[in-house]
Amino acid sequence: MARTKEPPRVAILVGTSTGWGRSVVRGIANYANKHGPWHLWVEGAGQTERLRLPQGWAGEGIIARVADRPAVRLLDEAAVPTVNVSGIVLRGTDYPRVASDLAASGRLAAEYLLDRGLRHFGYVGLPRLGYVRRHYRAFQERLAAAGCSCSICPAAAVGRRDPQQRKALVNWLGELPSPAGILTWATPQGRDVLDACRWAGLLVPEQLAVLSGDDDPLLAETCSPPLSGIAGAGEQIGHEAAAMLDRLMRRRRSPKRPTFIPPNGVVTRRSTETLAMENDDLVQAVAYIRDHATEPIRVEDVTRAVVISRRQLERYFQETLGRTPAAEIRRVRLERAKELLTRSDLSIAEVAQASGFGTAEYLATLLKTTTGLTPLKYRSRIRGR
Repeated sequence: MARTKEPPRVAILVGTSTGWGRSVVRGIANYANKHGPWHLWVEGAGQTERLRLPQGWAGEGIIARVADRPAVRLLDEAAVPTVNVSGIVLRGTDYPRVASDLAASGRLAAEYLLDRGLRHFGYVGLPRLGYVRRHYRAFQERLAAAGCSCSICPAAAVGRRDPQQRKALVNWLGELPSPAGILTWATPQGRDVLDACRWAGLLVPEQLAVLSGDDDPLLAETCSPPLSGIAGAGEQIGHEAAAMLDRLMRRRRSPKRPTFIPPNGVVTRRSTETLAMENDDLVQAVAYIRDHATEPIRVEDVTRAVVISRRQLERYFQETLGRTPAAEIRRVRLERAKELLTRSDLSIAEVAQASGFGTAEYLATLLKTTTGLTPLKYRSRIRGR
């Protein structure tokens, strides 16, 4: 009897202590379930722990977060096709790479905070690290294009949780003009900022709106107040990395350039629920749209709610947000539809109704125009399937 060919053995060296790491593993598993079977071995180490392989492991491929030299030595010794999912670039390494588009994440964060009417900004991270620098620069450049500047938190106030670090962070926060929007590199720094605000008596989000550069739901929802974050594309990264490894294990050519996956949007929680606009009519109009966009409202409904002429409303929107009230209604509805496509199993018609579009055809047309994808393809891509 002919011997059945064994499924490929693939090691996943991605720490599962973070929401991002777990989502990457889910994306890999989705691909393996669809195109496998693969025998998967998952390394459960945290982000700061050293990667390892089981003693005597002899597999066909590895997907790893390659963040330091010990990891490089481990992979060189394994001598099998490897795909890197880290945003960190180490000199002398040329593993095929699928990673987060950190520049796109920084730009998205800037646009999100600008849409809340904020004009003063701060960043908490360590730009001396190359991958953090790409994130910060994109954030700062998008703000500069809008005529705004950004204060960078002193390095001495980032990364430690001792009394000196706490004091430095509190002092820096106290010097920021109010209201201000703060972007942090990741959830731990966002939590530190929220704690420092509480110690300093600063109100979040009224005085400082705080946004994390990633989104770890478990940690974010246990912050006080709950922390908003950029929804990374972990599952898509995992899925694409698995597809790339599959090609490498089949002895296909290795891609010369890395693949960067943009974020999936912003998860809004209490830490950024503010509207810092000087024009009270505009504040009321934007709040009305965000509260009622999933209903069949029109611009006339907004003008009646605010008691303002349509001409005035159009002027206020263009001067402050650079778009019309109708465009804002469509934008809010589209963000709601994206959230439902990502986080629910509602049918496309149900998503269209729940997000205020009314028909699946209208939703599909607008989504295709803005993303190039149909609702079904958008859902599949976001979920890494």
